[in-house]
Amino acid sequence: MNVKVKYFTDKIEKLRYIDGKSDWIDLRAAEDVVMKAGEWRLIPLGVAIELPEGFEAHVVPRSSTYKNFGLIQTNSMGVIDASYCGDDDQWFWPALAMRDTEIHVNDRICQFRIMENQPKIDFLEVEHLDGENRGGFGSTGKA
Repeated sequence: MNVKVKYFTDKIEKLRYIDGKSDWIDLRAAEDVVMKAGEWRLIPLGVAIELPEGFEAHVVPRSSTYKNFGLIQTNSMGVIDASYCGDDDQWFWPALAMRDTEIHVNDRICQFRIMENQPKIDFLEVEHLDGENRGGFGSTGKA
C-alpha cells in the first residue's frame, strides 16, 4: 500500500515502518515544546498524510511517553479519517502535562497504525441474545 506524506519540516526523521518489530509507526514532535504541569497543548507532528479511501489512522501514545515526558493523550485515542488529507491538514497530538516537561524536535511522542474502516453494520433489535451470561461488567478475574 502506498501512502502519500507531506512533511512540514526537515527536522524530523521520515516516517518508516520497522518490519518485524511492530506494525505501529512512530510520530515525532515537529517543534520544541515546554509545558508546565496541568497545561494542555496540541503538539505538531510535522506530517500530513493522504490515507487511502476506506482507511483511517489510529493515533496513541508510545508506551514510554508518560515515563519520559509526563504526558497523557487527552482524547485517549485519536482517529484520523481519510477526509483529513489536504496540504494544510498537519497532524497534531493533544497532550496534557502531568508534570513540568520539555519535548524536543524529533522526540518520538506517539505512534499510529492505518486500519481499514469498519464495514457497514445494520443493528437488529432483539428481546434476547444467544450468548451465555458472564456475570456483568467487571465480573471476571475475581479472587
